[in-house]
Amino acid sequence: MSSVAVPFYQRRHKHFDQSYRNIQTRYVLEEYAARKAASRQAAYYESTGLGKTTCRLCARRARTLAHEAMKESRKRTHEQKSHASEEKRIRFASELSALEKEIHTARHRAREHLDKLAIQRMVEENMALERHAVEESISRAPEILVRLRSHTVWEKMSVSLCFTVQGYPTPVVQWYKNEELITPASAPAKYRIESKYGVHVLHINRADFDDSATYSAVATNVHGQASTNCAVIVRRFRGDEEPHPAGIMPFHLPLSYDVCFTHIDVQFLEKFGVTFGTEGETLTLKCSMLITPDLKRLRPRAEWYRDDVLIKDSKWTKLYFGEGQAALSFTHLNKDDEGLYTLRMVTKGGVSEYSAFLFVKDADALIAGAPGAPMDVKCHDANRDYVIVTWKPPNTTSESPVIGYFVDKCEVGLENWVQCNDAPVKICKYPVTGLYEGRSYIFRVRAVNSAGISRPSRVSEPVAALDPVDLERTQTIHVDEGRKIMISKDDLEGDIQIPGPPTNVHASEISKTYVVLSWDPPVPRGREPLTYFIEKSMVDSGSWQRVNAQVAVKSPRYAVFDLAEGKSYIFRVLSANKHGISDPSEITKPIQPQDTVVVPSAPGRVVATRNTKTSVVVQWDKPKHEEDLYGYYIDYSVVGSNRWEPSNHKPIKYNRFVVHGLETGEQYVFRVKAVNAVGFSENSQESEAITVQAALRRSVSHMACPSYPHGITLLNCDGHSMTLGWKAPKYCGGSPILGYYMDKREANHQNWHEVNSSLITRTIYTVEDLTEGAFYEFKVAAANLIGIGQPSDPSEHFKCKAWTMPEPGPAYDLTICEVRNTSLVLLWKAPVYEGKSPITGYLVDYKEVDTEDWITANEKPTSKRYFKVTDLHEGHTYVFKVRAVNDAGVGKSSEISEPVLVEARPGTKEIFSGVDDEGNIYLAFECKEATDASHFAWGKSYEEIDDSDKFKTETEGNHSKLYFKNPDKSDLGTYSVSVSDTDGVSSSFVMDEEEFERLMALSNEIKNPTIPLKSELAYEVLEKGEVRFWIQAESLSPDSTFRFVINDKEVENSDRHKISCDRSNGIIEMVMDRFTIDNEGTYTVQIQDGKAKNQSSLVLIGDAFKAVLAESELQRKEFLRKQGPHFSEFLYWKVTEECEVLLACKVANTKKETVFKWYKDGSGIDVDEMPDLQKGECHLSIPRLSRKDEGVYKATLSDDRGHDVSTLELSGKVYGDIILALSGVSGKSASPLKILCTEEGIRLQCFLKYYNEEMKVNWSHRESKISSGEKMKIGGGENVAWLQICEPTEKDKGNYTFEIFGDKESYKRTLDLSGQAFDDAYAEFQRLKAAAFAEKNRGKVIGGLPDVVTIMDGKTLNLTCTVFGNPDPEVVWFKNDKVFELNEHYAFSLEQGKYASLTIKGVTAEDSGKYSIHVKNKYGGETVDVTVSVYRHGEKMPEIKPGQLAKPRAIPPSEEVLKPEGKAKSSKK
Repeated sequence: MSSVAVPFYQRRHKHFDQSYRNIQTRYVLEEYAARKAASRQAAYYESTGLGKTTCRLCARRARTLAHEAMKESRKRTHEQKSHASEEKRIRFASELSALEKEIHTARHRAREHLDKLAIQRMVEENMALERHAVEESISRAPEILVRLRSHTVWEKMSVSLCFTVQGYPTPVVQWYKNEELITPASAPAKYRIESKYGVHVLHINRADFDDSATYSAVATNVHGQASTNCAVIVRRFRGDEEPHPAGIMPFHLPLSYDVCFTHIDVQFLEKFGVTFGTEGETLTLKCSMLITPDLKRLRPRAEWYRDDVLIKDSKWTKLYFGEGQAALSFTHLNKDDEGLYTLRMVTKGGVSEYSAFLFVKDADALIAGAPGAPMDVKCHDANRDYVIVTWKPPNTTSESPVIGYFVDKCEVGLENWVQCNDAPVKICKYPVTGLYEGRSYIFRVRAVNSAGISRPSRVSEPVAALDPVDLERTQTIHVDEGRKIMISKDDLEGDIQIPGPPTNVHASEISKTYVVLSWDPPVPRGREPLTYFIEKSMVDSGSWQRVNAQVAVKSPRYAVFDLAEGKSYIFRVLSANKHGISDPSEITKPIQPQDTVVVPSAPGRVVATRNTKTSVVVQWDKPKHEEDLYGYYIDYSVVGSNRWEPSNHKPIKYNRFVVHGLETGEQYVFRVKAVNAVGFSENSQESEAITVQAALRRSVSHMACPSYPHGITLLNCDGHSMTLGWKAPKYCGGSPILGYYMDKREANHQNWHEVNSSLITRTIYTVEDLTEGAFYEFKVAAANLIGIGQPSDPSEHFKCKAWTMPEPGPAYDLTICEVRNTSLVLLWKAPVYEGKSPITGYLVDYKEVDTEDWITANEKPTSKRYFKVTDLHEGHTYVFKVRAVNDAGVGKSSEISEPVLVEARPGTKEIFSGVDDEGNIYLAFECKEATDASHFAWGKSYEEIDDSDKFKTETEGNHSKLYFKNPDKSDLGTYSVSVSDTDGVSSSFVMDEEEFERLMALSNEIKNPTIPLKSELAYEVLEKGEVRFWIQAESLSPDSTFRFVINDKEVENSDRHKISCDRSNGIIEMVMDRFTIDNEGTYTVQIQDGKAKNQSSLVLIGDAFKAVLAESELQRKEFLRKQGPHFSEFLYWKVTEECEVLLACKVANTKKETVFKWYKDGSGIDVDEMPDLQKGECHLSIPRLSRKDEGVYKATLSDDRGHDVSTLELSGKVYGDIILALSGVSGKSASPLKILCTEEGIRLQCFLKYYNEEMKVNWSHRESKISSGEKMKIGGGENVAWLQICEPTEKDKGNYTFEIFGDKESYKRTLDLSGQAFDDAYAEFQRLKAAAFAEKNRGKVIGGLPDVVTIMDGKTLNLTCTVFGNPDPEVVWFKNDKVFELNEHYAFSLEQGKYASLTIKGVTAEDSGKYSIHVKNKYGGETVDVTVSVYRHGEKMPEIKPGQLAKPRAIPPSEEVLKPEGKAKSSKK
């Protein structure tokens, strides 16, 4: 390395002490030490006895002495400091002089070196010009003028290797490390190659131990080669010690922290690209870089910017820089974070920067259809109790428009959010009042639309409710030793009683819904706290209204709401303190509430232009009125989808934007809208549709030379020539490859020699005139219209020895295509050398990278020169090779392919087949990655198609089609397509026999069209018995023709055969008026429309014809029937919700004279009301259906035009169906099972709307069906069904179920008869049983006594009755409820124990009254009263009602008789 002295600022030192600090720092430290000593001395005096003096005079004297001592100390300190400072200044001046001398020396030496280099360069240029003038027509091989020199460097230092070469044509230079080619693309962070004016430089950045190697440079042109080499040794150093250039030791001079390297090189390696995020996510933007030199104490400064605004560490963003990486992390993404992010690496020598856009879309709405969150919430004009909050509106592309916003506030440190406005505010600005002085607040905003409320925005920065005027009223005075004196204007103004009025009252902000008033406080204002009262008055009203009567205002700002729209107001303000209220301020000018900002107009013309494969540049004209604009929103839509998506989610302020994230090859349209605080403008007009592709490159200046070929393989050798093959370059440079140039050289020779002077058009070439037994290496370069590209890497050394082995040579030109997730296709070319016998097949081997074992993909050799390798692992990397096979065995292996990642590209498309409108069969492929220089190469069996007689290709844009001219069976096989100038886009399609037949059939239909039919020839019988034959085609043109053929005879249009055609609907029909037995046969319709034809036939023979004939006759009869009064619907039955059965029918074509009658079993039925035939419906009601209602019901219609009959037989199955329907309706109304106790036992009953014993019901006990018998009796009444449990026992306990079956479903009711329910029922049964027994055996008067008896006096009255009782009852007679004694006048008798009589002889008027007979035994009895009326002879006999018997009055039995026996007993078996 050079021994030139290194400038002082490039040296590093490990240890530092205070002497290395600059003069200013040392002066500050010494001054600080002196002050501290003085303060300690003062503290000493105070701590001594002097500080404890109680006498004021002594204390004052002590303070004076202390003050003098301090002054003396300060004086001595100042003298010492001056002396020390002078010494330091002298020492620093000498050091500075030495430093300046060193800098001057370094500059002088650098200038001398630069002068030498300039002179050398000038000499070389002059020599080159002279040499070019003298030898212009002479071609020469490369010649190295300045050779490479070896270097020894420390780790992490950079190395530059340079040499100078000349030659004509200009040599191509390649660099090698240990004979391995160096390409910058393989390690962009490590190597950088430069070539200027014949000087070629290899820069090695941040050298490490592995970079120790032999480096060589080879210069080549068509006339030969020249090379030079050198050694690079990289040494390691210990610990954190910084490396020093060889032979130079560091100077021990102080290094200032303010000194920064002026030549720090920052090279970005891995950069963050355009990024897409979602609100709520975390995200990090990273950028790794190479910093040269990388010194710990002298680093560049990393600065992050969003839209040119510097970003600092905050709650939302975290910055990091170190270890060669700068990062910006987002803890919680919001749309506020969207923008253009720039990383700037700042050094003293300049700035290196990189930028990319970050898009942040809305998080999913909490309510479907709700808008996105607002953004950029800021606070303005904060005061004691007032602040203005502003924000930006969200983009509503697919949601309904925003109708307003809610503003929320929260005190800092709390989590209690309070909504500030009751109704949504419509503009993006809101004055928040009611704040508490001295407290800090944060704010957020939520948008509202018709669907709901959005998520809240990011919270604002905290703002304190303080009056900024208070700071102006306070003045700070700085005194010595850092002391401060605070002076307030309140102290200077003194005591002010009643304050003066405020001044400068004006409207600082006017809106449609509010007006913000501002004013200046009164001067002087005094010490007491001020409050303000605001009054408003409508212009010309003459009255004032206080606005804030309830709440005092402390700030000189106030927002007045509740103002009438369209009215003008004036305002005034009063100030107040505890002493009183001031006079009103001056009145403001009339103010009318109105929006000062209006909705912006729509942007102008929108133009979209290509940018990259996934982005488009959109530009537009600004709107006419762009004042107060927040910015613009851009939307995009796929052509034809009519679905718009937002591009940006935060307004942008400029009228140009790059829309990212688009799909390559898709067509899009764009629109723009402007936004301000009031809202959105109308959408602009849509741009013209644009296809997303990389920007067009039409000029030669945008093209480049092709990339280098690769994979040079020896294919054959006969001892004097070698056949070589290679792979074409991956990229053609935007222009088709014209051919290749090949160079050769013998092993151990430095010079390359041109093989071909004219272009090689194929990727195979035979090199002649070689020396047998010699070793050769080759390299190939591709050429296009621009020039010759970089040459390939040199091949391995090939020995020129004739091949005589019996096995075949290697296959070559391995190409991998159609890479999918688990498979790929491998192509190759046949070996040039076949061996001693023809090649019979090929074996394909593969393995994963970094593994040793090869796997053979095919067990049997394949005869084709392509193979699809399957069952690969997605995401793994593989390499492949091919071996040819003949009768002698397996031949040499091909070159190993390049590593391939098995993973399908996003948006991979496949070949598809089709037939065009002219019937031509084609295969089509679409490649959205295709560029203007791309070429679609079609092949069959992976060999390029060049048969123009059988195939034709058409390519337009990114679509290509392969047409089959004369398709036949020979076209079966595998077809492929590959697209050049892309990243290996390819696909294949297997044309098998089934697919070929399908395409041929479709092609034949198009070339030989048939008229498509919606319906074949069919028939239908019309209402008059006519038969209509009809056929319907998909469509018929006006020029179409047709004909009907019956039994091979064409039928013309006539009265018998009415033929018509409705071409608009494609319907052809023939109506036969009279269909008879002679019409049996075959019916055919033939249609022709241009070239298209079709026909359809219908065979009506045998049973098929008889069915049509019978239906025709039936329809004719029906038609005749309907000419008079007739039934449009015959008799049918239905059941109503009230369980009535209705027999109904519908009638038609009736008139007033039409007679309707009901019949049952041939007898007429009298109905209360005749039906109204004009209503068209007649009913016969059967209220409670029973067996007596069975029979044949008939309804008749008749008048002078004819009659009609409808019959319904209500019996058998019809009766059963009605019962089932009744069961269904009744079952719905079934009540829960109820218990009814009788003297016979316990009865379970269910009440229904209707019950018939013929209904299908089922009673079950404990899921066992119950049959009716002596123990269990089943029965029912008209509205009830019951189950009687006679003499119940313990076994009768359990669940009872009643089920009634309807026509569609059954209905169940269940009762649990056990426990208390059974006990209560059983007790009631016993009681009723005893009561029934007593009723049966009690004393009774069976009959014979009237209730009234009339008799003439003097007659004999005999009252006789029959009595019964078991045991025999006791009989007692009463008169007027008193027992009377028997005598001759009254006689009583009881014969046979059952005939009782009372005889009154010679009745008189005294015998009139009530007579009672009392019959009773132990079970009870009864009393019967008889009224006897006696009248005298000659009096009129009183009238009495005949036939009325006396009514008995019951006598209850004794309680012992009615007492129940107890609980039920289990019945004995």
